[in-house]
Amino acid sequence: MSAGATRERATLSVILITKNEAHNIDECLESVAFADEIVVVDSGSTDATRELAAARGARVVRTDDWPGFGPQKNRALDLAGCDWVLSIDADERVTPELAAEIRTVLEADVAARTSSSVGGASHSAYRIARLSNFGGRWIRHSGWWPDHVLRLFRRGTARFKDVPVHESVITDEPVGTLNGHFLHYPYASLEHYIAKINHYSSEAAAMMHARGKRTTVLGAWGHAVWTFVRIYLLRKGFLDGREGFILAMMGAAGSFFRYTKLLFLNRRQQK
Repeated sequence: MSAGATRERATLSVILITKNEAHNIDECLESVAFADEIVVVDSGSTDATRELAAARGARVVRTDDWPGFGPQKNRALDLAGCDWVLSIDADERVTPELAAEIRTVLEADVAARTSSSVGGASHSAYRIARLSNFGGRWIRHSGWWPDHVLRLFRRGTARFKDVPVHESVITDEPVGTLNGHFLHYPYASLEHYIAKINHYSSEAAAMMHARGKRTTVLGAWGHAVWTFVRIYLLRKGFLDGREGFILAMMGAAGSFFRYTKLLFLNRRQQK
């Protein structure tokens, strides 16, 4: 590029964290091949995750500890070097339509910055919807759609919340919403879903316990019932067929596990 020439678009870093995602990583990274760089922070995979990511041209960094989802994603963010950042999970795919829309945002950012309105793109961060698949069915109710997540942002304007689970991007800048969506394959099998529920409920119980929250057996039961009602009835999970019923039951089970684990943490502290 000659001196004084204008870039046609801003640059994009894609960041993700992984552990044993060999079954997902190749298709995930193929969907973001349009990015200028891909940064993968891996927490000790024992499968071919790192090798597959490197073969896709990703910069792969291994960590030996596990600080939690929020801190680990901030590690990946700190390694990004482009103008904009797209955070993606290994079980997500960027559709061609979403890729084209992201490229439009990057082009518009440079155009705006080189015009009289020097502020850049109209927003510094964007939410993106996720269309999730469960049991071979695309779930459009049950609280699963549109499931907007803030994932695209100008580097330096946002970070991940520093929490072990349920991390999200936080920013003080204007936030827009893209029309495109991710395709999301959150559970490879029912066994995988159960394992995730067990893991996340333990992390969530520990977080609640650290904040001083307490519960009872009746409280755990009440949260489980309310979770089922919210997913199946209020969020119209019944329109998702048998998969909607299963999701509501699994959600109720996850809530019951979370509060039961909290109950045992409370009791252990009293001893």
